[in-house]
Amino acid sequence: MADNNTPRSDKRKQSLYFPETMLAEIKDEAARLDRSLSWVVQRAWKLARSDIRKIPSVNDIGDDTSSDS
Repeated sequence: MADNNTPRSDKRKQSLYFPETMLAEIKDEAARLDRSLSWVVQRAWKLARSDIRKIPSVNDIGDDTSSDS
């Protein structure tokens, strides 16, 4: 019997769009590592997500409309 708390791999398809040069670099790295494009992108996300979370969201950036002038 399967454990209901075991994380399952979500195999839903999702389209992602990359600039042509970036996609070529990802393909080159995938070939070098003998891995799939999906694996490379997932690994990159896992490595970069803490840095990406440090980027302020659009809602965190102050706007000039609330100034006291």
